[in-house]
Amino acid sequence: MTEIHLPVLLEEVMAFLAVSPGGKYIDATLGGGGHAQEIIRRGGRVLGIDQDPQAVKIARQRLHPTHAKVVLGNFADLETIARQHDFTAVAGILFDLGVASFQLDTASRGFSFQADAPLDMRLNPDLAVTAADLVNALGRKELATLFTKLAQERLAAPIANAIVDSRRLRPITTTGQLAAIVERVYGHRRGHLHPATKVFLGLRLAVNDELNNLKAALPQAINLLQPDGHLVVISFHEGEDRIVKQFCKDQAASHQGTILTKKPLIPQPKEINLNPRSRSAKLRAFVKTI
Repeated sequence: MTEIHLPVLLEEVMAFLAVSPGGKYIDATLGGGGHAQEIIRRGGRVLGIDQDPQAVKIARQRLHPTHAKVVLGNFADLETIARQHDFTAVAGILFDLGVASFQLDTASRGFSFQADAPLDMRLNPDLAVTAADLVNALGRKELATLFTKLAQERLAAPIANAIVDSRRLRPITTTGQLAAIVERVYGHRRGHLHPATKVFLGLRLAVNDELNNLKAALPQAINLLQPDGHLVVISFHEGEDRIVKQFCKDQAASHQGTILTKKPLIPQPKEINLNPRSRSAKLRAFVKTI
């Protein structure tokens, strides 16, 4: 099955990775494989990592094994995976964070409120806890804290109250149930985003421990880069971007390298028109100098 995938900020990523023929590059979030394909087209060799077996299957169909090693794994284990596959002292590392389009569009994965589906949200189906588990087990304060800290949801407390009240009547097991609860809390107070957007984001981040994984992976990436190696990170929400921004600042302050993006790059209107999901993307880049 062929999956449609539009890699975000493709030209910008390639410019900051400065792909050279024969160079080794790690795509730590392989997804649909679009960025990796372009690295290979420009002569680079790729180690592609993804924790989603579906993504790995698609990538193995798209990327020739002569030029790419595709590995099932979590980028929290970046150094271990890289050393196992002889990808140390690499020329560049890319993190394209978030969820791929094919994951969002597969209703059964439970990432989207566009269709009523099981409330899952696991990037790796072997993870023990689903979004439904969290929604039905966490207390009011725990839910409110999750929505506030991970997704900056301004109505976190009333949404948490509504969830607890609703689950007393019956368990919340589908995306449609949860979205409807959030919509009722918002009522007429709607902005340009669907009312459930931030709640779904917070749950996805919690289920997959995405922010802690990112904090663990970035230092490993610096360790794996050769001198003059480039780190490129695309984030899609404030929490991720804040972590990346502070990490790059800390690395620059300790004379490990130089920040290449004084301000994050964002997609141009033309790209957003072609791929509306790219609209919240922010790219930051760093070059290691020692």
